[in-house]
Amino acid sequence: MATFLLIHGGGGSGWDWHLVVDELRWRGHEAVAPDLPIGNPEAKLADFAATATAAVEGKPDIVVVGHSYGGFTAPLAAARLENARLLVFLAGMVPAPGEAPGQWWGNVGFEGPDSGLTETETYLGDVPPELAAEALTRSRDQLSAEWDDPWPDARLPDIPTRVLLCRDDKFFSPELQRRVARERLGFEADEIDGSHGVALSRPVELAERLERYFATL
Repeated sequence: MATFLLIHGGGGSGWDWHLVVDELRWRGHEAVAPDLPIGNPEAKLADFAATATAAVEGKPDIVVVGHSYGGFTAPLAAARLENARLLVFLAGMVPAPGEAPGQWWGNVGFEGPDSGLTETETYLGDVPPELAAEALTRSRDQLSAEWDDPWPDARLPDIPTRVLLCRDDKFFSPELQRRVARERLGFEADEIDGSHGVALSRPVELAERLERYFATL
């Protein structure tokens, strides 16, 4: 059994992971998806990491998964958890030492999605319509202070690390994610069908992949 720490992206919440949480628990694992303090105007990356680690402190065999903007928090949490066994960037931003989240976009050559796409099409293109609508109503304003906060660690944690990109992602293109994995981590990204909101559109497939990653450690 593993403990999966599932970290949401920008403007999100733990709810974004609820289908994956249910699936992982059904498979006999523990899964926790905390709400990061993005509504606190004083919260920075250290506060995000503290919230994440507190949710699983003392649990065995922890797999830390950071989705999208949560990629800046996930490696901080993994480095601070004694029992962290695996780090997964899911359509995730891979930080560099000293790099603030606001700098990442230009540093990696991010190009925004087609301006003709709706918000749903950009992030949740393959999510069932009613679920996609609920996801948008549950989004939270990112009022926190981490945008210009330099990523504090000297390196990524020294544990097995995977990048899992979404082939149908209209926000972080597969091409961008493949390049970032090669340039910043030195290996090829894995791939899964689905949009940026894959945790809502393909929870079974995603849970299977995360479970398989743990099983092969």
